[in-house]
Amino acid sequence: MGVPVYEISKDFMFSAAHQIRFHPGKCERLHGHNWRIRLHARASKLNHLSMVVDFADLQRIVAEIGARFDHRNVNEIPPFDELNTTAENIARYFFDEANRRIAATEGERVRVSKVEVWENEGSLAVYREE
Repeated sequence: MGVPVYEISKDFMFSAAHQIRFHPGKCERLHGHNWRIRLHARASKLNHLSMVVDFADLQRIVAEIGARFDHRNVNEIPPFDELNTTAENIARYFFDEANRRIAATEGERVRVSKVEVWENEGSLAVYREE
């Protein structure tokens, strides 16, 4: 029998502008999206409340990370003042930041397993580590 895995996810939305530097098409021009972030957290053991992590705590973490970008130009906010503002890079940023914040309260018991980023309903980027 395999190792048990519990996984939860939480969605968060924010509106922000960006431009893809050196893009050969219209995406190089400043434009905006209603971004949707879905963060998945996993654990092989539940906490004392029988949870991976409280949904409210996960929402707070994702909202704090996203608040940096809400109604702003993402290209002006580090690390995206140097790093291209692709959905792939934004997914990795949320993955790394959320793992850092979760580790501060949950230790190694809980990890972000993947982050999904939608620029719109039809365009999705996923970041995970295997």
